[in-house]
Amino acid sequence: MEQPLHTLDRDVEALRAVWSDAMRPFGALSGATQVEVAQMSDDGLVRVTDALARVRRDAEALLARVAAEVSKRSNTERGESSLARAHGFHNPVRLIAASTGASRSDAAKLIAVGTATAERQTFGGERLPSRHPHVAAALESSTIGIDAASAITSMLDRVRVRADADLVDTAEAVLVDLAARVPLDLLSRGIREAEARLDRDGIEPREEQLRSERSLTMREDAMGMIHVHARLDPETAAPVKTAIEALVSDVLRRREPATPSPGPVVDDTRSIPQIQADALAALARHALGCGQTLAPLAKATVVVRLDHDTLVEGLGHARIDGIDQPISATTARRMSADAELIPAVLGGEGLPLDLGRSARLFSRAQRLALAERDGGCASCGQNIAYVDAHHIRWWERDAGPTDLRNGVMLCSFCHHRIHREGWGIHADRTEVWFIPPPHVDPERTPRLGGRARFALTASRAAA
Repeated sequence: MEQPLHTLDRDVEALRAVWSDAMRPFGALSGATQVEVAQMSDDGLVRVTDALARVRRDAEALLARVAAEVSKRSNTERGESSLARAHGFHNPVRLIAASTGASRSDAAKLIAVGTATAERQTFGGERLPSRHPHVAAALESSTIGIDAASAITSMLDRVRVRADADLVDTAEAVLVDLAARVPLDLLSRGIREAEARLDRDGIEPREEQLRSERSLTMREDAMGMIHVHARLDPETAAPVKTAIEALVSDVLRRREPATPSPGPVVDDTRSIPQIQADALAALARHALGCGQTLAPLAKATVVVRLDHDTLVEGLGHARIDGIDQPISATTARRMSADAELIPAVLGGEGLPLDLGRSARLFSRAQRLALAERDGGCASCGQNIAYVDAHHIRWWERDAGPTDLRNGVMLCSFCHHRIHREGWGIHADRTEVWFIPPPHVDPERTPRLGGRARFALTASRAAA
């Protein structure tokens, strides 16, 4: 095994080389950091960013190991002779926080990750592998960072007692692979999905805990502004979020009409947060004095998705479109009983049942099916409320059919980027693969997108 400091030395040397290569010739003599950075080429700046990120991950991995050892030597059983107390700190968290200049929560995270990924030792002196070997290996190789490692190990520790050991190992491998490819917010979605699959009996208790913590507070400040702060569980939030997003989407659609037309007499310059505030007020006014449905809300629907076994057995989990936190089968059944909600029941392989086809535009049924497969923007994971169904093979230019194999859910940014840069897309009823253009990846290795990237299958873990 490579010595810890050798790894860090190697990465620092690589950073020096990349930094030097990134400098334009006329900027090579400057000694001011900001000036040097400003003179780097675009490609060089990106390479420096990647190299610095690797150095940071290596340093944090070492720091986690050291923090865990500091915690171990600061055991309360040692009394005043504990390492932390001997240096004037009440506990190891405060010591690490003081050393790093970080918050106590960040210090606690370093200690927790270091402890969770450290090798263990029996009373007889035998060395055992880490409780989380996949995470430990990824940290060692700088594949993932501390935040990702903390999120994965925390969830696995929560479910370990109740979950099957083989499934836990598979989930760990898949999540580590996911963490190396996506940002932390997308990883969090995968972790929630994994927890729901690993601990089916734990969904309802967690759900009840979230529900018990729901709240909404209102106060007026000295300037006369009313502060509204809400913390809502998924079931309570679903209709609120759906209604507000429908009104916001209606405003944005009218700002950019599909066909050229005269602009509005008065330009709408509101920001998204301002539109959301006005939408909330509109809903309240409507509830107080109107018996008719607001036009944009006529098409707005809360969609609850669950598979057929979950519906029949009442065990497992379901999802609400636009909300990452899974809900229990009991809650899904209760929500689906509401006449204003549409239950999207899936077959055993996750295939949408009884969803029709359309000749030109994707039908509502097809959009529901595509949303189930892609879970939002199939490329970047953007919320389902801000994406649209697009033809992979264009309808007019390529005579592409309007069916599920030729459809993909994309946000506006990813849609334009994919067409502009020449990405290829291959889709079937369960998966979407993006094929990068040669200038992005000369090998053109397909990249899995959509909801399937969160699937916990043994085959993907082995791969």
